[in-house]
Amino acid sequence: MSKEKETQLKGPWKSIQTAIWLVGLAILAWKDWWWPGILVLIALSTLTQAVIQILVPGTVEKASESEEKGVEREAPQPLTAVPAPPQPVYPNNRLPSECSKCSGPIRGAEVRWTGPQSADCPYCGANLLLKPA
Repeated sequence: MSKEKETQLKGPWKSIQTAIWLVGLAILAWKDWWWPGILVLIALSTLTQAVIQILVPGTVEKASESEEKGVEREAPQPLTAVPAPPQPVYPNNRLPSECSKCSGPIRGAEVRWTGPQSADCPYCGANLLLKPA
């Protein structure tokens, strides 16, 4: 199964296609004739491109020709994983088992660490005193 290379108009002929689309879309908006007007616009654009390719030699540039001239499309860059920032190690084993103010159970994953040696209770927000090392 062969794939045909995409052809594009070059030079000032590209501008004709752009003008056809801009004027066509303006007329469709003005007349509020979107459907099936868009199909008519597509057909008009395609027929104009075909007529230009037939009547004016040298107006078509194939994708392979642009590659031969040294114009290459940039290859997409591979995605690279960004390493996660290192998580600080807090002394969970030095936390009290319950809060001295509200008596709520204290777990290392639930407290809000305010520094390497201090944390706040997740229930009442009291500052927790860590056990000595």
